Amino acid sequence: MANCLVIVESPAKVKTIKKFLGTNYEVDASNGHVRDLPKSQLGFDAEHDFEPKYITIRGKGDILAKLRKEVKKADKIYLATDPDREGEAISWHLMKALKLDDAKDKQVYRISFNEITKNAVKTSIKNPRAIDMDLVNAQQARRMLDRMVGYKISPLLWEKVKRGLSAGRVQSVALRMICDREDEINAFIPEEYWSLEADLCPEKSKKPLTAKFYGSRTKKLPIGNKEALEQIKKGLDQQEYIVEEIKTGERTKKAPIPFTTSTLQQEASKVLNFSTQKTMRLAQQLYEGVDIKGHGTIGLITYLRTDSTRVAEEADKAARAFIEQNYGKNYVAKAENAKKTTGKIQDAHEAIRPTDISLTPVQVKDSLARDLFRLYQLIWKRFTASRMENAVFETTSVKVGAGEYLFSLTASRLTFEGFMSVYVQDDEKEESNKLLEKLEKGMKLELKELREGQHFTQPPAHYTEASLVKALEEQGIGRPSTYAPTITTILARRYVTKENKNLYVTELGEVVNRMMKQCFSSIVDKEFTANLEYLLDKVGDGTVEWKTVISNFYPDLEEAVNRAKEELESVTIADEVTEEICENCGRNMVIKYGPHGKFLACPGFPDCKNTKPYLEKIGVPCPKCGKEVVVKKTKKGRRFFGCENNPDCDFMSWQKPSTQKCPECGSYMVEKGNKLLCANESCGYTMNKKDTKE
Repeated sequence: MANCLVIVESPAKVKTIKKFLGTNYEVDASNGHVRDLPKSQLGFDAEHDFEPKYITIRGKGDILAKLRKEVKKADKIYLATDPDREGEAISWHLMKALKLDDAKDKQVYRISFNEITKNAVKTSIKNPRAIDMDLVNAQQARRMLDRMVGYKISPLLWEKVKRGLSAGRVQSVALRMICDREDEINAFIPEEYWSLEADLCPEKSKKPLTAKFYGSRTKKLPIGNKEALEQIKKGLDQQEYIVEEIKTGERTKKAPIPFTTSTLQQEASKVLNFSTQKTMRLAQQLYEGVDIKGHGTIGLITYLRTDSTRVAEEADKAARAFIEQNYGKNYVAKAENAKKTTGKIQDAHEAIRPTDISLTPVQVKDSLARDLFRLYQLIWKRFTASRMENAVFETTSVKVGAGEYLFSLTASRLTFEGFMSVYVQDDEKEESNKLLEKLEKGMKLELKELREGQHFTQPPAHYTEASLVKALEEQGIGRPSTYAPTITTILARRYVTKENKNLYVTELGEVVNRMMKQCFSSIVDKEFTANLEYLLDKVGDGTVEWKTVISNFYPDLEEAVNRAKEELESVTIADEVTEEICENCGRNMVIKYGPHGKFLACPGFPDCKNTKPYLEKIGVPCPKCGKEVVVKKTKKGRRFFGCENNPDCDFMSWQKPSTQKCPECGSYMVEKGNKLLCANESCGYTMNKKDTKE
């Protein structure tokens, strides 16, 4: 009979860990949290030092009953939940729920391991510890702050906008960041610029080299418009193109650092097209254990929630030995690439890495489902590359003179692959110029063609899941475990929609964000939220009392909620009445808000339940058929402008069309801030709104 009981979080780990420990150990799972704040109330007493009220989570009674039976049979109990503040809290709740703190005849320990391997698990058993109450308190503070924001603000959204909406301490800031980016994009005014390239051929060469216009002999010159371009071309007429300067050098491309949660989510999004949620789900499987032919069930990667790039000395040595054996001694990194710390990094964990570097992607491919394999391969390659030498390029830079102007051309040649023999990122593109070693100073080049191009500056890009995670991390908002749930929530609430990786705010999201900014400005303030995260980290360090953070936050929130109730009630606007007549009862229909934005409803509800789509007319005739242009929504909630005569007319535009015609090409124009732009991209004509008759 086993006299040792190991309790883990996930049932997926049970089989793997049991195999490592043998017959004297029973291994069972809590299936995550067993206690939490009650759903029906706030869950703490603000009048009595904010003491939380925990109850057993519904459905966990049978699990706890089973664990109690196992506890009775065991002499030693090891609480082996995940190695982070959430896992620490689960161990503490298990201690309370199973009454282990009162069990005088039992020896109760906390153990944690960063990877589910035989060595790591056995080492943790040999080095047990007590529960870290600083980490537990950090989790309690975070949970209670989230509960305060959710339970105090969400009812207001239910009352004023729509039932089922929610506010969140991190999600509301993320929504604001997306809304702010949308505002930047809408306000952006593109500026014109031109490029000029010369295709030049050395003697006895048929393949031209492409040189870009640099400027005058004394300074770099941007080409702002067509007139400036024509002036330059005039100065180039009949000029000889002569090589005036050749510089050679060396460029080093640094090896990447290992993955953190954030960088793994970003890279998996860019390279594999995975959502943050999918990345974390697959990484969880790789961490907990998968069945590998010839090895049994083993954990393939280290713990997946981390913002550290630290690597254990044993793993570092193993990686370097593997690289020397398989690639050569000169490929092994002499020094470790380190991430610049910002003061926000929690270094309790390692970076995300393979648990055994000798298990190459090729060896495990047949044992893994396609997407599991692709994620493991990405992690394996990134970690292996992080222990390899930098790549080295030989660079050549050439200045070509033509009259009073200069052109420049550059090229690079890879002279040492280093880490790039394993891991190549998208930003390392091959150079187009290949024949630079044949050039000599004073050499004449034959002009084959001058190519000009008109361009316009581009607005900031819409956030993607990857770039939003990066921005949240840089701002110090949220932590590794919160990025994926935050994005999942704002998508599920339909505050944001995703199209072709880009995140777009919906009309519903705009309404919620305006309300939050108006009434709870500090909650959606990036600096305030980042400072709160910092304080929570300090609770985990043991340098700040957790109830101090709670007691300082709650009164201000309570005051803001009470003020919002009064202000919102005093400015509550009745449903907007439209000229649309309900065909069932003859009443004028009103505008309502739903999960997809505005819709028309009969004010006679519940006697009359007639509803229909709301088509907002903008007073502009359709450029194709002359009917009216209306505001529409994609299935995912993104706004666009289309013809009311759809599907007979297929006109659509992401920007609001204008009645003004382009004086250059006759196409319709669209509004962009205080300017009008020609919808014909090849024309690119721009004019100020004030110069029109509209």
